[in-house]
Amino acid sequence: MTTEKAFFAWSLLVVLTVSGAGLTGCASPAEKTAMVVSLPAGQAHPYSVSIVTQGGNETGAVDIPSVSNEDLAGAIEESIVKSGLFREVVHGQTGDYILSVTITETTKPLWGTSFRVTMEAGWSLTSAKTRETVLRKVIQSSYTATTEDSLAGVTRFRMAVEGATRENIRLGLTEISRLTF
Repeated sequence: MTTEKAFFAWSLLVVLTVSGAGLTGCASPAEKTAMVVSLPAGQAHPYSVSIVTQGGNETGAVDIPSVSNEDLAGAIEESIVKSGLFREVVHGQTGDYILSVTITETTKPLWGTSFRVTMEAGWSLTSAKTRETVLRKVIQSSYTATTEDSLAGVTRFRMAVEGATRENIRLGLTEISRLTF
């Protein structure tokens, strides 16, 4: 084997090893605190709200990062409290309104240096007393994490999932802040 061929083979091996190391390892789930949003001052509703989430997934040790229902609900709750959008968030379905958020689709790439994750979630706000739906909307969001965000592939993946979820929460709560009821 010539020196050039040996160098090329060695270089290729190094690149593949480094690339593989960045994409393997233990997957970490999306972190609730990374999905909390700040909203500009808007309509503050003088009611209590309870939050129900569905469609999320737990992240296993060798899975692609996901967001759990518990962390999604927690991020929405913290965002509502932080923004003052409702008077209070209550647990169980004892609030004046019930906010239901269902993740219906999440699209994640299989390979690349930039990971773009898209999310679709159904948002519904219903009066607990009258069962009248005051908001029903499908929210689509996306976020791209690049090697500038992290060299580690699993971290980039997690950041993309968190970013798409955070954007979905921002858009959903913005819609609610525009309501008058």
